[in-house]
Amino acid sequence: MKWIGNRISFVDEKLKTTIVIRPETSIWIQAIMGAWVAMWMVIGGTVIWSIFTMMLSNQEKIILYVFLSFWFYYAIRVMRSFLWLRWGKELLKIDEVALFYKKSIKSYGSSKPYYFENIKKISLDIPKERSLQIAWESSPWIRGGERISFEYMGKVVKIGQKLNEKDAKLLFQLVTKKIEERLKKRKD
Repeated sequence: MKWIGNRISFVDEKLKTTIVIRPETSIWIQAIMGAWVAMWMVIGGTVIWSIFTMMLSNQEKIILYVFLSFWFYYAIRVMRSFLWLRWGKELLKIDEVALFYKKSIKSYGSSKPYYFENIKKISLDIPKERSLQIAWESSPWIRGGERISFEYMGKVVKIGQKLNEKDAKLLFQLVTKKIEERLKKRKD
């Protein structure tokens, strides 16, 4: 196994290349996100408890139900971000015919094949330093910030969440090199 930076590892075999990209790991950020998830669950539990045990008017119940709909949306978002920080990873496999991509939390997630003949315009997307995009993507509850993109059958596919510029460039070089090698082998 070889490493590109601290977060990207890859295994290069004769017929395939497997790349694993892990999220940034910081015990403090994971602890704060875990506390946030716990706090958010306590708030939701308290509101649900109050709906069923307190004597509330219909208007108060409607307000709490509306609050719970927003609470539920953000509970899912925060929980997914927390689980991603704890156990998430991006998996890429480049074999003879396709690039397979999977975002997984532990082993949950499905791999999607992207066949070489349909991949167009592979590009590197590095935002400018001190931009609003960099500030937004540095937040631990934001899962986006993909650095490599390509067009596939009219859609844009993005990979490489929250990679720094150096790691993104090295990953871009590795992916494009392996795709070119596989295409060259197929033509020979």
